[in-house]
Amino acid sequence: MSSTALRWFKSSYSGSDGGNCIEVAYEPTVIHIRDSKTANHHPTAPHITVEPAAWTAFLAW
Repeated sequence: MSSTALRWFKSSYSGSDGGNCIEVAYEPTVIHIRDSKTANHHPTAPHITVEPAAWTAFLAW
């Protein structure tokens, strides 16, 4: 799926001041993660993908 077709949202861990924010998009087998500043200027820029178990472990850490 292309990054523009994904349903992106800002992480609840990101601040509201507009800096240092990430956006995530969930699919059943993969979590997509991108820098919101980059995405604003380049919506099709590369992003990181991880398996759901890795994302869950990261959030628990």
